[in-house]
Amino acid sequence: MKKILVTGSAGFIGANLVMRLLKEGFQGSPCRIVGLDNLNSYYDVSLKEYRLSVILSESEESKSEYRFVKGSIADRELVSGLFEEEKFDIVVNLAAQAGVRYSIENPDVYIESNIIGFYNILEACRHNPVEHLVYASSSSVYGGNKKVPFAVEDRVDNPVSLYAATKKSNELFAHCYSKLYDIPSTGLRFFTVYGPAGRPDMAYFGFTNKLLAGKTIQIYNYGNCRRDFTYVDDIVEGIVRVMAGAPARKKGEDGLPIPPYAVYNIGGGQPENLLDFVNILQEELLRAGVLPQDYDFDAHKELVPMQPGDVPTTYADSTALERDFGFTPKITLREGLRKFAQWYKEYYG
Repeated sequence: MKKILVTGSAGFIGANLVMRLLKEGFQGSPCRIVGLDNLNSYYDVSLKEYRLSVILSESEESKSEYRFVKGSIADRELVSGLFEEEKFDIVVNLAAQAGVRYSIENPDVYIESNIIGFYNILEACRHNPVEHLVYASSSSVYGGNKKVPFAVEDRVDNPVSLYAATKKSNELFAHCYSKLYDIPSTGLRFFTVYGPAGRPDMAYFGFTNKLLAGKTIQIYNYGNCRRDFTYVDDIVEGIVRVMAGAPARKKGEDGLPIPPYAVYNIGGGQPENLLDFVNILQEELLRAGVLPQDYDFDAHKELVPMQPGDVPTTYADSTALERDFGFTPKITLREGLRKFAQWYKEYYG
């Protein structure tokens, strides 16, 4: 039975990954899943508790084993103790302080979670060898790159937010540890993940909350932004496939390890204009009955300039993922936003 650590397991992507593993096991076999999360208050903790309750309910029917640990990856003692106790085969590090704009005002938490926390994970993998470390990077590492779509071979030396800089740092740290300690590691650059029970600070969720409260939504760069939206199930499918495909350990001519290291994009590959995205969201909110049919959307929309730390376009080239794992995200924006709107109506009533 494989032992799998999922950090950030009460988070949006982490919870969906744990659910998938509980439902299907890993590579068709039952596994032992340990979820680690500090349940911080960056956004509504009750949403994280809701996800945990859904996981707990699923675990009661599952053939796999499940354990939840409340704590932070920045707690060195906790992390190393957990690794020594459980002897993990695979580690999926999804714990991180997220958000571009939040990092402008609150840099400390990004250094603590995304730098010190990730370092603790790497050290634990070094002293308690694992088959594969998979970790979340971000499309934000591409910064203001003009060439689209973004390919993993592109230079990523010009982050426009501290969040992006910490994610690029994770990739550098992982490469270093892969080289020095022969730790197979794979970084995944996620592109604008959305779906039911997602993060309230993301546009689709925040817009819905504001529209329901009769507030005005602000559409950045006067609507001339494009985002490569990726539905959460597609992200999880990509993670599960990558988990099973650790980069091979090899020796170079000098007898030293060639870093067993890889990075992939996981993105829809179809960037959507923000105004089109807002129109689809509106239609699905009406369809699900979240908003009344006579809602005046035009009175609640405001086009505003670009915000610090933001980029005009994200656009994934996921051909490497398709080549190596036979997978490309498939769920359309309308399908995904429909599922979100239906969940929102059920959850908030």
